[in-house]
Amino acid sequence: MSEQLYDQFRRLSPKVTGGLIRMRSDTFRDSAVPAKYKILSALAIVVATKCEPCINGYTKMAYEAGTTEDELVEFLNVAITESGCPGEQWAMKSLQVFKDLEGGKNIEADICCKEEPVN
Repeated sequence: MSEQLYDQFRRLSPKVTGGLIRMRSDTFRDSAVPAKYKILSALAIVVATKCEPCINGYTKMAYEAGTTEDELVEFLNVAITESGCPGEQWAMKSLQVFKDLEGGKNIEADICCKEEPVN
């Protein structure tokens, strides 16, 4: 998704797009459940629903939240269990992004709604 198009859409629909951003910021904070497990749960959902930009974005968020490879794989196993054989192919995309991040590769993560800094 182009940055310019997203910015234009956000100006045209500030309440909805802004609401989604605020919802994500509030949801993925540490609370009763640590943020990284919420991110991993979201990752399992987007793997099952096959959203590649979201897979990249949530994998990067999980990596940045300190997720280990073992934790990632356990949540990817949940996604595979709930989505069958196609889920395995999408889970491997997440694992590849994670390995790329571990190797120092810069991953452009373009999830559906951009995260605003949490104050």
